[in-house]
Amino acid sequence: MTTREYIESGILESYVMGVASDIEREEVEIMAAGNADIRQEIDAISDALEKYAVAHAIEPSRTVKPLLMATIDYFERIKSGEPISYPPELHENSKPEDYFSWLNRPDFNFSGSDENDLFAKIIGYTPQMITAILWMKQETPREIHHNEHERFLILEGNCDIIIGDKSHHLVPGDYFAIPLHEYHQVKVTSFIACKAILQRVAA
Repeated sequence: MTTREYIESGILESYVMGVASDIEREEVEIMAAGNADIRQEIDAISDALEKYAVAHAIEPSRTVKPLLMATIDYFERIKSGEPISYPPELHENSKPEDYFSWLNRPDFNFSGSDENDLFAKIIGYTPQMITAILWMKQETPREIHHNEHERFLILEGNCDIIIGDKSHHLVPGDYFAIPLHEYHQVKVTSFIACKAILQRVAA
């Protein structure tokens, strides 16, 4: 096989994407070590894939990082010996005092100086239901849920939850359930961060 035929065989693309077999990877590395054209082609494929990835990248929602960090924090706490707890499921008759054992923890606080618009502390985690204390400073991006019910119990501050073109104003003590398959957004309307119990339940 000539160098051109080897380059056109597709094996170099497989190598760069990390899907080549162990034998193919070893073969490519041996060929590249003794052939400048193959090395240049590998570099060209790598550059092309990087440019494609950058051009088609989708910026994640601003909520992804704080909720991911909250999940990491939760599992680190469990690993360090914190007992697993099971907060009650949110419903229209839920009250803040139902969650006092978590709300009164001195390590569950938000100073307001966090660089993110959103901060969370997970207080309960199962495959079916995640419960967190949530602080929102501004507004959340529009999002839609198809596989989980999202529920809020407002604790401090005020916010508007917008479903489609309808706005629902919430104050401390209010409960709200986001309907499935509906775009929604939360906008904080108070000078202080809006603090809430957030619960996501598998649909």
